[in-house]
Amino acid sequence: MYISISDRKGGQQDQAGAGPASVHPAFRLSPVIIWLGVVSMMTDISSESVAAILPLYVTGYLGLSTIAFGVIDGINQGASAIVRIGAGWVSDRTGHPKYVAAAGYGLSMLARAGFLVAGGFWALAGIVTGDRIGKGIRTAPRDAMIAAEAQPEYLARSFGIHRMLDNIGAAAGPLIAFLVLMLIPNGFSTVFGVSLAFAVIGVAVLLLVVPDRLQRRRQHPGRSRPVVSWNLLRWSRLREPGLARPMAAAGLLGVLTIGDGFIYLLLQHRESFAIQWFPLLFVGTNAAFLLFAVPVGRIADRWGKVPVFLAGHGALLACYLLAGLPTAGIPATIGCLLLLGLFYAATDGVLAALVSQLALPERLGTALGTAQTVVAVSRMAAASGFGVLWFAAGPGMAVAIATALLAAAIAGAALLFRGSTAAVPAS
Repeated sequence: MYISISDRKGGQQDQAGAGPASVHPAFRLSPVIIWLGVVSMMTDISSESVAAILPLYVTGYLGLSTIAFGVIDGINQGASAIVRIGAGWVSDRTGHPKYVAAAGYGLSMLARAGFLVAGGFWALAGIVTGDRIGKGIRTAPRDAMIAAEAQPEYLARSFGIHRMLDNIGAAAGPLIAFLVLMLIPNGFSTVFGVSLAFAVIGVAVLLLVVPDRLQRRRQHPGRSRPVVSWNLLRWSRLREPGLARPMAAAGLLGVLTIGDGFIYLLLQHRESFAIQWFPLLFVGTNAAFLLFAVPVGRIADRWGKVPVFLAGHGALLACYLLAGLPTAGIPATIGCLLLLGLFYAATDGVLAALVSQLALPERLGTALGTAQTVVAVSRMAAASGFGVLWFAAGPGMAVAIATALLAAAIAGAALLFRGSTAAVPAS
């Protein structure tokens, strides 16, 4: 059963410059993608309610330095890299992506309980590591299920709809944290308890409702499906035409993508608003992501994923410029949140769709895990490095350096994509 969401043109061409021969079928959305979106929604309410208070919890309530927060945020960004490729490979090898994903969601659920008793740097670092390893385990198998259920012509849009549901939770989580802190000043433990409850709901929905299947396997023209073997994990097996350059570009850009928490600390440092309002910064970004996810996915399917991916990093560059202004006010803060949401809408699901388009279907989970690992490792380096830079040079100089380097990285990534098969929209 599919949910039909036809375009106004009744499924007419969805590619720029496509002729009559490339008419696409009407867009239909699999219920599996919806249910996976619900699971992600519950999980993101859980994770983002904690993420929304973590910068202030670490630097304010616990009194740790920006270096300490940079390390924790770096773990938050990159610890999942330890297992992403392996989890994708196990999903491909066993043919049971649901249960691989369930193991990851379950580990993150257990980590939520750990926040209730953690009270120092090392305890927090260990718990965040466990939580992010859970994320690393679940992401590639989940994305493989989405790609398998989606129509090949509408990959980016299908991922965009999933990310839209995901970001309903990502916007609701910080809003819940805000309400808790308004009612209970310094009520961090209450936020941790609510986070655990939503994590339990997410795992229950996955286990009870989502089927364990890979319904649709997309074959590349002229390629037969080889027998899955234990040596699929070898990097050489991932060297599909056009796949290495997108991964290199994603890594280059990722190493200049500082964590959201640092951007919000920059805004709070400049505007000096009360800590109770801090979670609303996360709400604003995720609401913008929610607003842009599906339209940007449609644009990526129509005009090409690479231009949208690069334009998303252009939005991040503009966000850095606004965040680095010495004085600004509420309009600049709102502009930062809108640009940050646009950045995620134009990169997260779009990169997954791009890799899904290029990878062989029997190695889809491994390829997605590899791409996610590249992004996670590079962002971990970015967060840790920016924390040290902030401590050594101050927030203003740190964001100025990051802005200049990101501008150069966008130009470098555009050169990497030039001539790649990734730069050609799928017909």
